[in-house]
Amino acid sequence: MPDVTYTHGHHESVLRSHRWRTAENSAGYLLDHLRPRMSLLDVGCGPGTITCDLADRLAPGAVVGIDASEPVIAEARALAVTSGRSGVSFEVGNLFDLPFEDASMDVVHAHQVLQHVGEPVAALVEMARVCRPGGIVAARDGDYPAMSFFPTDAELDRALDAYGALTRVNGANWDAGRRLLHWAQRVGFTSVVASASTWCFATPEERAWWGGLWADRFTQSSLADQLLGSGIADRADLGSFAAAWRRWAASPDGWFAVLHGEVLCTV
Repeated sequence: MPDVTYTHGHHESVLRSHRWRTAENSAGYLLDHLRPRMSLLDVGCGPGTITCDLADRLAPGAVVGIDASEPVIAEARALAVTSGRSGVSFEVGNLFDLPFEDASMDVVHAHQVLQHVGEPVAALVEMARVCRPGGIVAARDGDYPAMSFFPTDAELDRALDAYGALTRVNGANWDAGRRLLHWAQRVGFTSVVASASTWCFATPEERAWWGGLWADRFTQSSLADQLLGSGIADRADLGSFAAAWRRWAASPDGWFAVLHGEVLCTV
């Protein structure tokens, strides 16, 4: 597996975002293709919120979530228990060496995963390996250079540029959303259907949440540590970036849109 540093890390400010994700707000392009009794593998499942939602739609089908982080998998298992979802399980696993037999899953899903790996085509090949003929490999990833916001703020632009510079140092792809179709076509799927969708944060509550978690990431998380260690930013820069996020969040006309690319690939 390529040695790629996870740019975001697993700070609480990152998991705060991951826990917000649901099948409805993060996998809408896939939902019409799901049926009860299907089996599904969710790679890079994080704390399991999307996985559990998908399990509800596939019951009594078997749903498995895998992630490389043991603490995050422990949180996902706790969510399954406390929410009474008996048809979903979680395992620590490696995307490039999935612990499942060939053609053993009806659906293999990845949300915001391929942007963080150095060889996304190899990841898709492995996802396809465990998907049965006629099954679906589904992936959705953000496209950071295509993010749009108002009011304009030069420091917010600098913050996003610093993030992009770090992803390049880490061997990741901050523009993965626009590349998904290209990557999928290199795998040799029977068919690939590409689409796009957005998250939009515009209410006072949404701005406070989105701006707050990014302000925290730039000052307290692994992202901040990596920016400092790489020399991309210093402490003063990070403080200015965080202030820009909070300034945007406090704007009564603040608006932020996150573009995502999506692919539905038939094996």
